[in-house]
Amino acid sequence: MRWSRLHVVGASGSGTTTLARAVADAWAVPHADADDYYWLPTDPPYQRKRPVPDRIALMEQVFLPRAGWVLSGSMHSWGDEVLARCDAVVFLTLDPVERMRRLEAREQRRHEHGQSDERSREKFLAWARGYDDPTFDGRSRVAHERWLATLTCPVLRLDSALTRDELRDAVLAWTARS
Repeated sequence: MRWSRLHVVGASGSGTTTLARAVADAWAVPHADADDYYWLPTDPPYQRKRPVPDRIALMEQVFLPRAGWVLSGSMHSWGDEVLARCDAVVFLTLDPVERMRRLEAREQRRHEHGQSDERSREKFLAWARGYDDPTFDGRSRVAHERWLATLTCPVLRLDSALTRDELRDAVLAWTARS
């Protein structure tokens, strides 16, 4: 394995966390999710952002100095210092209808388990629908594509309509031959 610090990114609901965990397990390295550093712990979750310097400092304490790790989630507007340590990036895409179907099912499960209230759930889903709108002012496909074009490390693009195992195997094969 040439690359040992991998960032897996894509729209919410595209499977970044699932794939990152699978690759981390295969490599026997830690998995980290950007949301765990971006958000302060609140009940319900995802209500207050952690200041950027605190995010980076926490990542530094938890996993950045390690020789290998897999990081899921988006950091294109705040994580340049972390991205400078990445050996490669995997960008997941998914048909918008399927992505929203997955997200709505996930958010319904979270809601049923008391992990979100109805207002927060609807606000999040409305935000997530904006990803594929080229005029959306937030995390979007257009913003991701612009950010990807600035990267100097290798980028693998995958359609996450594939199964988790197929995606993991594609990443493992890509990293093994590079």
